[in-house]
Amino acid sequence: MTRAGFVACHQWHLLDRYDVLSVARPGATVLLNAPHPPEQVFGHLPREVQEAAIAKSVRLFTIDAAAVAREVGLGSRINVVMQAAFFALSEVIPRAQAIEKIQDTIRKTYERKGPDIVKRNLDAVELALTRIHAVPLPSRATAAHVRPPAVPAAAPDFVRRVTAMMIEGKGDLLPVSAFPPDGTWPTGTARWEKRNLAAEIPIWDPEFCIQCNKCALVCPHAAIRAKVYEPEPLSVAPDGFRSQDFKSRELPGLKYTIQVAPEDCTGCTVCVQVCPGRDRSNPKHKAINMVPQPPLREVESRSFEFFLGIPELDRAQLTPDVKSTQLAQPLFEFSGACAGCGETPYLKLLSQMFGDRLLIANATGCSSIYGGNLPTTPWTTDRDGRGPAWSNSLFEDNAEFGLGLRAGVDAHERHARAALREIAARVGDELAGPLLSGMPATEEGIREGRERVARLRAALAGIDAPAARRLAAIADYLVPKSVWIVGGDGWAYDIGFGGLDHVLATGRKVNVLVLDTEVYSNTGGQQSKATPLAASAKFAAAGKGSPKKDLGLIAMSYGHVYVARVAMGAKDAQTVRAFAEAEAHPGPSLIIAYSPCIAHGYDLAFGPRQSKLAVDSGQWPLYRYDPARDARGEPPLQLDAGKPTVSPLTYMRNEARFRMAEIVDPARFRGLLQAAAQHTAHRVAIYEQLAGIRVGTDVGPPPPAEPEPAPAGKE
Repeated sequence: MTRAGFVACHQWHLLDRYDVLSVARPGATVLLNAPHPPEQVFGHLPREVQEAAIAKSVRLFTIDAAAVAREVGLGSRINVVMQAAFFALSEVIPRAQAIEKIQDTIRKTYERKGPDIVKRNLDAVELALTRIHAVPLPSRATAAHVRPPAVPAAAPDFVRRVTAMMIEGKGDLLPVSAFPPDGTWPTGTARWEKRNLAAEIPIWDPEFCIQCNKCALVCPHAAIRAKVYEPEPLSVAPDGFRSQDFKSRELPGLKYTIQVAPEDCTGCTVCVQVCPGRDRSNPKHKAINMVPQPPLREVESRSFEFFLGIPELDRAQLTPDVKSTQLAQPLFEFSGACAGCGETPYLKLLSQMFGDRLLIANATGCSSIYGGNLPTTPWTTDRDGRGPAWSNSLFEDNAEFGLGLRAGVDAHERHARAALREIAARVGDELAGPLLSGMPATEEGIREGRERVARLRAALAGIDAPAARRLAAIADYLVPKSVWIVGGDGWAYDIGFGGLDHVLATGRKVNVLVLDTEVYSNTGGQQSKATPLAASAKFAAAGKGSPKKDLGLIAMSYGHVYVARVAMGAKDAQTVRAFAEAEAHPGPSLIIAYSPCIAHGYDLAFGPRQSKLAVDSGQWPLYRYDPARDARGEPPLQLDAGKPTVSPLTYMRNEARFRMAEIVDPARFRGLLQAAAQHTAHRVAIYEQLAGIRVGTDVGPPPPAEPEPAPAGKE
């Protein structure tokens, strides 16, 4: 068994989740990153940790690494702080020599990011050495607080028996018999894994809220939600629960609440950045504000549980717009994606618009890791037990896999219709007729279809015939299903492109969602054919020398594919409209979604702002190509953003992936920048021609001769 002479816990909340000192040998050095003053640290430890520390006579030290990082301008980045503390305490090599080596490494690692970044990291090392404090151990444990169970007692049996063991890092102790024999995995398990990552969480101030629901739309983890409901539940609301009158002529007399899940929020602050509601007398105070999490955790947890128990609004009352979609329950929640992830809001929106009838084929990549990686699964179900059916396929064949799902759904529907026609006379035309004629894929049509299927099953129970038994098993396929093929740019532009092209060419009714981060995010940041001109990436350190592949234009060439290019942070209404139009299109559809990523090299709290700059600079044009418009004699392409209004450099300067290329070779970068401006002008001209717009020469301002820094956030 492992016996460590040095143990460090970099996140305080992990002491409540793991037996951190189980590997410490007697007399080991233990370093805790603690948000408490040194004299209070021991008193805040769980009783089990106190007892283990005393029993093993450990040398206990503490540092507030987060405070150090903030003081020197590193934001939440504590790696250098904790590294310095490790070498200062561990004595694996002489302290002075270790610090000198750390400083040399900082200079080499960050020199390309500029002298300011180098200085911040060097300052962090110096300050860290003065903030390490020894914590004396008392003779006995004093804490009343004990480590809570890995999952709540209210969790399902499987979660308590299997998932909890895996969350605790003890999955190897589980017998094979504990796992589902057919390889399927229960959905909706992420809600039980309270990761408790955020030092600060967003809290709603109803006084300044305009009920736009943008905060809920952009939340990467579905941790902040909106709900409209009858006022009766408020009579038993817990203390601290907030509500206000819902502002609506169509739905008068209802209440409205924005609520955060405090232990599921990652503290990314994207919701605060997009919130338009603010106190005019104090513009820094918005309708959503970040506040320290620990004092509010219990109160907000109770409020969130109460919030979940309030009945959802009838989906038939919702319309496909930004505000209404966020009143639908998200069926993709609490994933393990990076804080501020630009991909997950699109999946959450997909689940809110079509989640109760979704079948998803997911290519390997980020979306398969946070979408279906053990021990928990973020895809979940509504109160009726309906939700997305999700499966991961390989990088190279996911499009074909999704086409197979479509073929299977269509085959089941054909067989169900054949069986229903065979016994239609016995169940009655009033019931069989509408089902055979086809239910519309609207919310009202879906609900009516499901009600008819329930009545049909009841009627089938009294019919002794092979057709009735076959139909009882597959009757649900008489109600429309929504098939989506999901993956990243590495799959769609590169490794899986051949299969994607084939599937689009078939004309079958499948929807494709490409979460475009413009780089191989999951495997370390290698360039893909989606990587834009001048961006630095692995295998393109000096900046990519060729333009981004135009996947949308390739798909448009078929003429029967609905194609949209969207950026939620730039134009959320266009994104929602594209999702609705793609689902309504009778043939294949392709949505390419701009997805901010940590590989871009900026604080993802500013992802929406950077998305808008991508659009305004012409680097990410917004459009919708609808074959139905062509059939009506109209230009099939509709541009949803005007001509570029800012230079490409204004956009590029905010991201380390472009700044790195400039630092490596400034002269080459200037050439790449000019090429990017020319490519943008050429592409805009092509789109304008397809949209029936007179092609002109005014394509926006040229790139400036001198840099114009406009940082989107701290490095």
